[in-house]
Amino acid sequence: VGRITEDLVRRREIEKLEHLDKWCRDLKILYLQNNLIPKIENVGKLKKLEYLNVALNNIERIENLEGCEELKKLDLTANFIGELSSVESLKCNIHLKELFLMGNPCTAFEGYREFVVATLHQLKYLDSKEIERSERIKALQNYPEVKWKIREQEQAYLLKRAREKEEAQRRMQERKDEKQMDSKLGFDSPDSPQEKPNHAEGDGEQERCRTVENDDEDRKFWEEPTLYTPESRLETHRYIEEKRRAKDNIREPKKREKTAWTLVTAEGKVLNMNVPKLHFSLKDDEENNQIILDLAVYRHLDTSLLDVDVQPTYIRVLVKGKPFQLVLPEEVKPDSSCAKRSQTTGHLVVTMPKVCKIGDITQRSLNQKTTRRSGQVEKLEVDPSKYSFPDVTKIIQENERTGQGPIKLQPQKVTDVKKSCVDFENDEDVPPLI
Repeated sequence: VGRITEDLVRRREIEKLEHLDKWCRDLKILYLQNNLIPKIENVGKLKKLEYLNVALNNIERIENLEGCEELKKLDLTANFIGELSSVESLKCNIHLKELFLMGNPCTAFEGYREFVVATLHQLKYLDSKEIERSERIKALQNYPEVKWKIREQEQAYLLKRAREKEEAQRRMQERKDEKQMDSKLGFDSPDSPQEKPNHAEGDGEQERCRTVENDDEDRKFWEEPTLYTPESRLETHRYIEEKRRAKDNIREPKKREKTAWTLVTAEGKVLNMNVPKLHFSLKDDEENNQIILDLAVYRHLDTSLLDVDVQPTYIRVLVKGKPFQLVLPEEVKPDSSCAKRSQTTGHLVVTMPKVCKIGDITQRSLNQKTTRRSGQVEKLEVDPSKYSFPDVTKIIQENERTGQGPIKLQPQKVTDVKKSCVDFENDEDVPPLI
């Protein structure tokens, strides 16, 4: 039984309403059209629901909507509602203003519109047509007679549906018997493919036979006349799902058989390869000390299909799973690299800063200085106190100078002996002169 999941909603295959009353109690609008829902259920606790659309499903009667207190619009277009008297269950939905039943078997009943208008007094529109006051008065006057006619037509329709269900059951049993017979005779069923022989010629012959059998089965299924019933819709859906699973089972081994690309040899050598066959350019930007890769990926390709891996010596880009790998001329910094998409061309631009070595930095700085000197003459202002050589001639103090201490301690003059006397003797016993 199909439950409501994201995958089922996308593929339109909901077969049963479940968990809505537990997970989505505050829903106001619910669209469930074009599915395989056979019964309205598990929506009675949606107190705030105002609009329910279950058109193009397999619903055969109106029920289980009494709890939807705020329901204003109900769309049941193109279902299989034959029990027209089931609209009486909508009397509790006092806010219901619009009801759509066109495309259902009950709309072919004599007195259909009069019965609905007389039964549901709160309705303003039925099948997109406004209900006039005069129409409602007339429908109420003829209600007993119309109700009796509707009951008779319902009984006839229910007998017809019982025969259709028996016919559908018989067809399903015949299909099961045919499958069992094919399995006994050794034919491969689409859902359970047997092991293939080792010979290539045998594989091709078996594949051709299976293709012919599938074509005959498809032709028989689609050309056989059948009634449009809930059972035929469900049978068609089951057949399409069966074929889809068979194709998936065939494609899955082919995907596994794909050989992996050799990106690095056993000796550790990184190989250059361009499996997606894209144009590219590799630029060495010496001025900014970086390497730039421009890979011409498709303009409208989703960025999520690109996987960039920068390593110190090579770069690898997976484009929709296909590897583009290139060995770099110099070592780069993976952590500082960045990848961007061009907004105009859609190209992938990867900027990879180089790893600088000490010798390279020294040589680069010398080259820059030489370039500057050869290009133009620079005038520099030099501070003599920082860059000039000391004056050796002024090591000996001057004869007279002013002291540099505080004012109170400054002597009037500091006198130095210019020349030493040759006959001078220093007697330590003689006290110094004051």
